[in-house]
Amino acid sequence: MARRAALIVLDGVGAGAAPDADDYGDGGSNTLAHVAEAVGGAVLPNLEALGLGRAVPMDGVRDDLTPGAAWGTMRPASPGKDSTTGHWELAGLHLDRPFPTYPDGFPAEVVARFQDATGRAVLGNVAGSGTAMIDRYAEEHLATGAWIVYTSADSVFQVAAHEAVVPVEELYAACRAAREILAPPHSVSRVIARPFAGTRGAWRRTANRRDFSLDPLGETLLDALQSAGIDRTGVGKVDDLFAGRGISSHHTADNAEGIARIAEWIGTGRGNPGVSHSGFLFANLVDFDQLYGHRNDVAGFYGALRQFDLALPDLLAGLRDGDLLAITADHGNDPTTASTDHARECVPLLVAGRGVRPVDLGVRATFSDLGATVAEWFGVAFRGRGTSFLQEIMA
Repeated sequence: MARRAALIVLDGVGAGAAPDADDYGDGGSNTLAHVAEAVGGAVLPNLEALGLGRAVPMDGVRDDLTPGAAWGTMRPASPGKDSTTGHWELAGLHLDRPFPTYPDGFPAEVVARFQDATGRAVLGNVAGSGTAMIDRYAEEHLATGAWIVYTSADSVFQVAAHEAVVPVEELYAACRAAREILAPPHSVSRVIARPFAGTRGAWRRTANRRDFSLDPLGETLLDALQSAGIDRTGVGKVDDLFAGRGISSHHTADNAEGIARIAEWIGTGRGNPGVSHSGFLFANLVDFDQLYGHRNDVAGFYGALRQFDLALPDLLAGLRDGDLLAITADHGNDPTTASTDHARECVPLLVAGRGVRPVDLGVRATFSDLGATVAEWFGVAFRGRGTSFLQEIMA
């Protein structure tokens, strides 16, 4: 039977401050442990059964069970703490230097070129939370048609527009133009289209978000699998993070849809029992980060963890001989801290499958160890910047 592997990224679900977290202003961050503490003890029985409590000490999650998976954590090796950096590192690619950030807004010449290219003026050009930017500038945007441009602590150029004022395709075209403009030395990791709808006091961002990333700066796991003729399927924003190179993706409105897509790929999807796909699945569940971490919504974050935990038995039941399932994250986003930005954290590592031994994988030196393991699982020579732990987990 042909081998398959599924890598599920719980976006922003960090496992404790990285050794250099203080350099990023993130000392003491621990997304999972702090959420568990804030809710008086997390109830996550299925993640607990896989070994989450062994990997990350958490209130309410037992660490004295014999796990049903291999467990550990992984340290970030690339500089930065954004989704592109984290996903590239998972796929074996490290950065030499962090992507540029703009805490005081983008240079005047960048904004001028964007206005000239799109034929619309710019509002904002400041750093801040996306929902706050919409609250602040939406009415002026409706009156003038000007773009709402903003950034954050991450390397992003974000463009918001009301769908009744600017057609979504025009917004996407503007973001593509920005992607061309933002060349070195202003090569931000992502240009993000942020369409919204609604009226004063009830603005809401729609599901038509799109990310326009830089092309990966070297070979990735996805390139290697493509060269080997192994099918690759994305769920969520994964294709955007790799600029569409080596993977296409089913974009999803929320975690519920993402989980349903993962279940369908494995072969346990509701309404499609027993039908499964082949190759490699790379999935991103973004609600932890986008809806809850960036808004310091502890209850929402915990609710998303509970939702995923409840879905796990169905996903695990669909695994067959020759399947590998890995659960991890790309960075932290601790909703209990004063910051609403990403956190420089280690990430959890849980690896399950019928032939996987429940062993302690320790603290891996880089996220790339997981990509190297997936490559070896498929018999591909690529290891990127990682070291495979496949032989440690195979019975």
